[in-house]
Amino acid sequence: MSNELVISSTQKGDRIALLQNKRLLEYHEEELDSSFTVGDLYLGTVKKLSSGLNAAFVDVGHEKDGFLHYQDLGPNVNSLNKFVKDIIAKRVTTGRLNGMKLEPEIEKIGKIDKVLTKNAPILVQVVKEPISTKGPRLSCDISIAGRYLVLVPFSDGVNLSKKITDRAERSRLIRLMSSIKPQNFGIIVRTVAQGKDVEELDRDLQNSLDKWEQAVKVLAEAKPRDRVLGEMNRASSILRDMLNESFDSITVDTRESYDEIRNYIHTIAPEKEKIVKLYNGKTKVFEALGLEKQLKSLFGRSVSLPGGGYLIIEHTEALHVIDVNSGNKSNSEEDQEATAISVNREAAKEIARQLRLRDMGGIIVVDFIDMKKQENKKLLQDIMRDEMKSDRSKFTILPLTKFGLMQITRQRVRPEMNIVTREVCPTCGGTGTIQASVLVTDVIENNLDYILTRQNERGVSIAVHPFLHAYFTKGFYSRQIQWYVKYKTWIKLVKDSSLGIVNFKFYNKSGDEIEVGSGA
Repeated sequence: MSNELVISSTQKGDRIALLQNKRLLEYHEEELDSSFTVGDLYLGTVKKLSSGLNAAFVDVGHEKDGFLHYQDLGPNVNSLNKFVKDIIAKRVTTGRLNGMKLEPEIEKIGKIDKVLTKNAPILVQVVKEPISTKGPRLSCDISIAGRYLVLVPFSDGVNLSKKITDRAERSRLIRLMSSIKPQNFGIIVRTVAQGKDVEELDRDLQNSLDKWEQAVKVLAEAKPRDRVLGEMNRASSILRDMLNESFDSITVDTRESYDEIRNYIHTIAPEKEKIVKLYNGKTKVFEALGLEKQLKSLFGRSVSLPGGGYLIIEHTEALHVIDVNSGNKSNSEEDQEATAISVNREAAKEIARQLRLRDMGGIIVVDFIDMKKQENKKLLQDIMRDEMKSDRSKFTILPLTKFGLMQITRQRVRPEMNIVTREVCPTCGGTGTIQASVLVTDVIENNLDYILTRQNERGVSIAVHPFLHAYFTKGFYSRQIQWYVKYKTWIKLVKDSSLGIVNFKFYNKSGDEIEVGSGA
């Protein structure tokens, strides 16, 4: 099984695609200077205490105050609050907690107004990004995630991932981490730490301690609403969590991203540094690797299955509904039960992929094709659980009901990814009647003439739909050749499947878009 990461940098931010065996598995769009990312630390101010909700609303600079529930305070919030006040007052100047006497832990079931006071400064971490009309979900149980370990300030235990099942390995890791962890810091050992030697684990621990120390330095000078520590970008986060021996390619299309990713991999896994590649092709990297086409086909309401079946995916305010249909598959199997289990198997694999791809969260109800045999129902649940075991989000899968419905809950910490897969005609605006589409070629040539003769631009390129690209380049004496003869300069044509069939964009030699009358 091969894993590949493709990163395309645009003026708005980065587009990140994770591929497994050449098939799109995860897709992210990361805006430049995006704030309130999961893992970010902010210096907030307690604005309101709600005894009914047993929660506080904290101002961290978002238009909606962040939500902090009592259960998310963490047992050592009193130690954290005392430390924050000491740092702001300059009574403490370091993030090292050696010799610090921790405050008593708060009650597991208590009242928020006994712990926090209105208008007090508070250090919080984003655990759920702002979604829809809600502000960010916050926590005071601070943690700094590394590759092998998670560092927990103001704690003192060593905990291991439940997925580490070997008793001897668990004992080794607990003994090892207890010997190297600093005072008043807790450690959570991640699954990927299995088999790693003390040198690698200690290096990861020191990197996390350095991050914490950096955050404390920023905190000393911070004003309310300031971000104290930013989580690494989405691409580095994926690499931190997933980089292993099956990762064989990381492709980026800018020198800046190439250097950044290469330096990060040199820090966490030097032996993998050579898998980073800089793409220099003429077409966009997503276009060249066929990812634009995959995106268009995978984010629609209807998703095809390999054997002829298909899924219908509907989104409502309360939940997501997925309907499994057999399509023309119903004619190819001997009996109905065989058809049902065959289509349901394929559907389970695709649904697990779609949940990650769209980052769907909350309640998901799947209407599988009805099966009569109980062993087949149990098998389907096992298949679904097996397909989702590599999902980094927490999830729960319930058995099929007697109506053939499977209920899944999946943790969502970011807004759901949605890509428009149906193109609205730019001429008619969706009314259903348009000017003859062939006229778009005249519009392009008129704009081109204006740009070359009136604005005296050189090194011009035009991004067009593949159909238009074929029209302008076909034949020995193509339109593109005719332009060269007429204007004495070569006009570069770039295929771009993300554009509508009658859309186009002009770019200058620096790669900046040229504003034109229509089509862009």
